[in-house]
Amino acid sequence: MNRKALVAAGAGLALLTPLAPAAASAVQGQDAKPTARSQDGPSAQAISRATVIKRAKTWLTANNGSQVPYSQSKTFQGYRTDCSGYASMALKYGKPGTNTVGLATSDFTSKIKMANLKKGDLVIDAKGSNTTRHVVIFEKWTSSAKNKYWAYEQRGGHGTDHRKLTYGLGSDEFDAYRPKKY
Repeated sequence: MNRKALVAAGAGLALLTPLAPAAASAVQGQDAKPTARSQDGPSAQAISRATVIKRAKTWLTANNGSQVPYSQSKTFQGYRTDCSGYASMALKYGKPGTNTVGLATSDFTSKIKMANLKKGDLVIDAKGSNTTRHVVIFEKWTSSAKNKYWAYEQRGGHGTDHRKLTYGLGSDEFDAYRPKKY
């Protein structure tokens, strides 16, 4: 059944309606259900790769000149301050942002090969629990060897970061994904 049919039938309205402010503040990080169809969800206007990186950079100094601290239960500028809330903010998805599992679904992304990563793509580990799943925003390869890359992330015990990573390049559960907003 397509989206219009669901609306006409009165079914699925929870998927089509943005979270109320009270419900949004109650979302608890990675265990929350994806908010796949909020007003700024995956069907929203396209965004440029440069804009995604520009938005990701803002949280490095947005907290009174400091990085935004990590939390699965708090928000900043309306987005959860965990890794998936951060990725949702950079991609300009609906507030408070979907979770890591949601970002890895076909509603938001398509799986690609690690070697095909481009600026603004995501590297996601969607398996496990809310303490093991993770998503980072790819910026660029450190060299033509493609054995390390620069990425933006929101990580526990640190907050917003920009650093060299190897997630997805070894024997881990990370995979590369291309957001459908490009």
